Amino acid sequence: MIKTFRLADIKAQLHDPESGGSVVSIGMFDGIHLGHQEILKSNVQRARERGARATVITFRSHPKRLLLGRAPRTLTTLEHRLELFERYGMEHVLALAFDEGLRSMDALDFVREVCVEALGVRHFVLGFDSKFGHDREGTAELLRERGFEVEVVPKITVRGRAVSSTVIREAVELGDLESARAMLGREVCVFGRVVHGAHLGRELGFPTANLDLHHELHPPPGVYACRARLVQRERQESIGGACNIGFRPTVTPEPSPRPIIEVHLLDFDGDLYGERMELEFVRRLRGEKRFADLEELKAQIALDTQAAREALAPLGG
Repeated sequence: MIKTFRLADIKAQLHDPESGGSVVSIGMFDGIHLGHQEILKSNVQRARERGARATVITFRSHPKRLLLGRAPRTLTTLEHRLELFERYGMEHVLALAFDEGLRSMDALDFVREVCVEALGVRHFVLGFDSKFGHDREGTAELLRERGFEVEVVPKITVRGRAVSSTVIREAVELGDLESARAMLGREVCVFGRVVHGAHLGRELGFPTANLDLHHELHPPPGVYACRARLVQRERQESIGGACNIGFRPTVTPEPSPRPIIEVHLLDFDGDLYGERMELEFVRRLRGEKRFADLEELKAQIALDTQAAREALAPLGG
């Protein structure tokens, strides 16, 4: 059950004494990387042992937006995180607006009002660096001093580096899919809704789905072998494809202010407009380039499609 609340709404709408209580984890969880996954896995296990709900408290936007006046482009938007939380077994997600009220709230007040009175917390599962509340005073030690059961998941390292959203963002921006994949424990992916584009791909014989990512971070411009998952459909198997990220220099006289993401799904025919799609980047095939005319572009798209098929063949799609 996914809920999004402002702080003032919580007690009135969430209090449920018959729920069996909650096992609670707190954080932004951007990317839901290997370290986050260990937290969620332990949360689900402890919840099952106690007959409680596996629960995450997260934030609708990055706290740095309010704290520093700017925030990094996220690996996963709220909508994407909600999808991944459900995939990793979470039963209840409380997505809070990080506003001045929450920023100034004392850690113990947060625990009492949100975790105890609203969620009926019975156990905490936190990351090794988890802190919350005003001036980040909320720690595992503080919770234990107040009599709460707390499990701290240790730091996860990959190739000698601590897994972190910051390091993964850097790898994605550089196009280092291998390093990002190693820390995510899955392919680098984006999540968005299919919107109308210029329909040029269909005219060229390679119809494409254009994705609105809601400012989610993505790899650099280029052509990629990819796999797509349509999350609203009953069957959610992956569909292979060739994806272009870029500014379409051959057909766009005035480049758009941000890259366009469009994907041609292999052996797929259907209406995708309005669908939510998760797109996994498997391999970068080439950089973006300008072609002399549409016929040269069409010939290259055919080559890209075949290259995507060959890259995806060992993976079964």
